[in-house]
Amino acid sequence: MVTYPFAGLLPEDLCARIDAWEEALEDEDLDEEDLDLDEGAEQPEEEDAAEPVGYQYDLSIPPGWRVGGFASWHKTAPYPMDCPACATPMELLLTVDSSEWDGGSGSWTPVEDHGLPPHPHAAPTHVTVGRSGELNIFACPNDPEHPHRWSIQ
Repeated sequence: MVTYPFAGLLPEDLCARIDAWEEALEDEDLDEEDLDLDEGAEQPEEEDAAEPVGYQYDLSIPPGWRVGGFASWHKTAPYPMDCPACATPMELLLTVDSSEWDGGSGSWTPVEDHGLPPHPHAAPTHVTVGRSGELNIFACPNDPEHPHRWSIQ
């Protein structure tokens, strides 16, 4: 699975383009709702109405346990994870997450779990990190013998 960087780490011009794209999707969704309110139009069922896709929750970093990819910085501001031995920027090795999906990550919810509440269905491992967060473990790409670093989000 391809993942993409946390939105707060993207260049400012790219963030602005993503924001404009998300706003356009929301506007399209609102326009479709207006059309549905026209006389004689069938009203969609509440559960069938899909939320517009968003970069942060639907496209960049999936919830759940994973190897590699990009770390989420949703609880704290992003900060550099440099190797304490050689100062090289470290790479995400492993993410241990308290849940596999949540209410904000609808596109990552397994098909068989659609319509189920996140608790307890999204926590098949029964592992809880901190206050239901995620543990990100980083490794030095230059030398696996260098000490690892971690963050809890």
